[in-house]
Amino acid sequence: MSTITIIGIFIVALLAGLEGILDEFQFHQPIVACTLIGIVSGDPMPCIILGGTLQMIALGWANIGAAVAPDAALASVASAIILIQSGQGAAGISTSIAIAIPLAVAGLFLTMVVRTLSVPIVHRMDAAAEKGNMGAMDAWQIIALAMQGIRIAIPAVALCFIPSEVVQSTLQSIPAWLTDGMAIGGGMVVAVGYAMVINMIATAEVWPFFIIGFCVAALSNLTLISLGAIAMAMVMIYLRLTSGNNGGGNGGNGGGNGADPLGKILDDY
Repeated sequence: MSTITIIGIFIVALLAGLEGILDEFQFHQPIVACTLIGIVSGDPMPCIILGGTLQMIALGWANIGAAVAPDAALASVASAIILIQSGQGAAGISTSIAIAIPLAVAGLFLTMVVRTLSVPIVHRMDAAAEKGNMGAMDAWQIIALAMQGIRIAIPAVALCFIPSEVVQSTLQSIPAWLTDGMAIGGGMVVAVGYAMVINMIATAEVWPFFIIGFCVAALSNLTLISLGAIAMAMVMIYLRLTSGNNGGGNGGNGGGNGADPLGKILDDY
């Protein structure tokens, strides 16, 4: 890889690591991180497909209390770099997906290490706050965030210095039964991730829309734009019907949404 490409990958990896904590611009999401890696590497199409597939896997990942989800940032950045280094293009996506899962677990370990190292920084920030030293507080805050970015940037840059021939020979030496099995397992994880999301948001009111969506998605003549337009139309119809029912035409049911939790959430929003 050229120096410019490595610098671009370093910046993308740094932003992905930072966003894993800040969660503001979503650079750590697989679809974003893989796409950016593909752009700076000059081969965006396979990376976009890889990012979309990994995004389906990461849909069900979430931090709950002290339980930290697998690291999507490291999995996305590293698997995209390996895909570029392999030179296989779209043919190497299944192998990259299989590699991304253990990378996500490794990233989880790195996250725990960085968060443990951040504990003394919090105490130093408390000491600076007692003294009213705002500059020191800002400096320690930046240092703590930089640690989160560096934990992704360093492995990413290290992968860039591995010769492409070594990556290609290593991937080619993996037995077919192992790569096929990992690809199948990766596909199952995609289904599990999407099922977890459905389990969290599904209610009796929205199940018909899920059913319609699955049926419509099977029509091969419809493009993504048309599917999006149909989805927007369904949302508008749903909002129109619920607002009509809440306006007093439902037997005096007045201002509530009854047993419709989604409608209540939308009204509160």
